[in-house]
Amino acid sequence: MTLVILTESALFTIFVVAYVYYMGKSLSGPYPHEVLELPILGSIMLFGSSGTIVRAEHWLKHNNLPRFHLWWGVTVLLGLGFLVYTGMEWNKLIYREHLTLNSNLFGSTYYSLVGLHASHVVVGALLLSMVLIASLRGSIQHRHHEHIEMISWYWHFVDAVWVVVLTVVYIISPRVY
Repeated sequence: MTLVILTESALFTIFVVAYVYYMGKSLSGPYPHEVLELPILGSIMLFGSSGTIVRAEHWLKHNNLPRFHLWWGVTVLLGLGFLVYTGMEWNKLIYREHLTLNSNLFGSTYYSLVGLHASHVVVGALLLSMVLIASLRGSIQHRHHEHIEMISWYWHFVDAVWVVVLTVVYIISPRVY
């Protein structure tokens, strides 16, 4: 998992550097300060899911499966909530603000970076859901706990990347244009 996270970190670094390089270089609107709003609710859901997955792991280590299922399920729901929030944001940006991949440099780099992150949340939510279903069916054994911990690391990685995306895209770039 460490190698996967290092590889994914390199990929995100390339996308973040590209976003920063093209920041403020769009010749036409819409510009970030015109269309972006701080995704407070989505961020709360994603950051909160890091706390709930820690609680789930705690109960797994203590062999309390009902509480593990509860907190793991809450983590899945928070991840799905983040994706719904992102989908609603994109719907607004595309249909109301007319920001698409082809609109300008901002649109191209915005959808590339935020979309890359969202795709990782989708993968994480699928992995979390698979673990939950397997555990509810009674298929999880003690030898699987290390795998579950690795999936938890992946989820924390996705949250950590969101700190960077949130800072660069939603806090810094609206002030550059």
